[in-house]
Amino acid sequence: MIKTKSEALLARRRKVVANGVGVFNTATVSKAHGAIITDVDGNELIDFAGGIGVVNAGHTPQAVVDAIIEQTKKYIHTSFNVVTYEPYVELCESLVEIFPHGDETKVMLVSTGAEAVENAIKIARQATGRQGVICFTGAFHGRTMMAMSLTSKVDYKIGCGPFAPEVYRLEYPDFYKNGQGMSSDEFSDKQIIYLKECFRKIVAPQEVAAIILELVQGEGGFKVVPAKYLRELRKLCDEYGIMLIFDEVQSGFGRTGAWAAYNHFNVTPDLSTWAKSMGSGMPISCVIGKAKVMDAAAPGTIGGTYIGNPVSCAAAIATIKYMKEIDLNAKGIHVGSVIRNRFGKLKAKHSCIGDVRGLGAMMAMEFVKNNDPYQPDGEICQKLIASCANRGLVIISAGVHKNVIRVLCPLVISDELLNKGLDIIEEELEKLLA
Repeated sequence: MIKTKSEALLARRRKVVANGVGVFNTATVSKAHGAIITDVDGNELIDFAGGIGVVNAGHTPQAVVDAIIEQTKKYIHTSFNVVTYEPYVELCESLVEIFPHGDETKVMLVSTGAEAVENAIKIARQATGRQGVICFTGAFHGRTMMAMSLTSKVDYKIGCGPFAPEVYRLEYPDFYKNGQGMSSDEFSDKQIIYLKECFRKIVAPQEVAAIILELVQGEGGFKVVPAKYLRELRKLCDEYGIMLIFDEVQSGFGRTGAWAAYNHFNVTPDLSTWAKSMGSGMPISCVIGKAKVMDAAAPGTIGGTYIGNPVSCAAAIATIKYMKEIDLNAKGIHVGSVIRNRFGKLKAKHSCIGDVRGLGAMMAMEFVKNNDPYQPDGEICQKLIASCANRGLVIISAGVHKNVIRVLCPLVISDELLNKGLDIIEEELEKLLA
């Protein structure tokens, strides 16, 4: 017998929504603000998922809500292909300012992260006249055809083939699993040797249009690329004329304590993709790149009807202004330090936590058996998520084996609320291990 409004809503969902639409958490929502979600029964939930990293600036920031309302009063859609409108141009100007890709930078807007990835690959192929694309294990780049081909997790691709050709997958430089006994630089050197061998054994560099990677893997479990590896990868791409693409869809806009994860590495890509927190939840994404690379795409080969919807553009402009006003990057650094400290203390107490890692506030802890990185423990991770949900904390997993707890809370979260959520994680883990 259905007892709550949430149960009733979930029952209605099961009846009419396709099963293939994922259910990461069984929470519901009637309203949300800041870092609090209020479910349809009136219960307040602490949000550690952030719409999968979409609301870095919090739920419903007033400046963004106002901008959306004002834009809808003027016009909602004309298509930028047909009629040029200022919000598109203004947003591109703002993005060029905070994400310069060399001396001259250009932007194209679309609606989703997957669309951004699809278009980035098309641009890279036209810029180089080549077809090959190198991606990595653990990667997630979306669920459209090329993006799904680049995505690593098999569970997301069952029955969806055949996939796009000329895609070559290499092992991601996973220092936690494969770097034991080495320094980060030594491990990077070894991984670059492996990459050069792949140029001889798997695909010739002269056939490669692009190498695409996440500097902090999202669905892959918040693995951070080693700094020296990234620098050497940049050199190899320059040597062979390969476009280096950074997928910053989840890691951008303050999440790592900087506008871009690549700001931490002092390495600039040829092309980059962005979405999620760019518009505080409105569907907006983009490809940013060196002007000569972006302009290599022939007219009409990139884009679509909904490129840079004006309402979404207005939301993104207001979001970026708000992020600057409240210094969201500083908040990302602070939130990340609190989470890292708390997770580090848990790791010191419990051998089931194999690793604590991340960059800025993009933090995670990985659960394993016998303190062995090759024995993932997805069971305890899923039990912890469920028990936290019962305590009013919304949190989600990551990793190929769903054995990684990841935190993507709004960066505007108060210290009190952040520590309350972390207390719940700690208390529920202690109960599970008792």
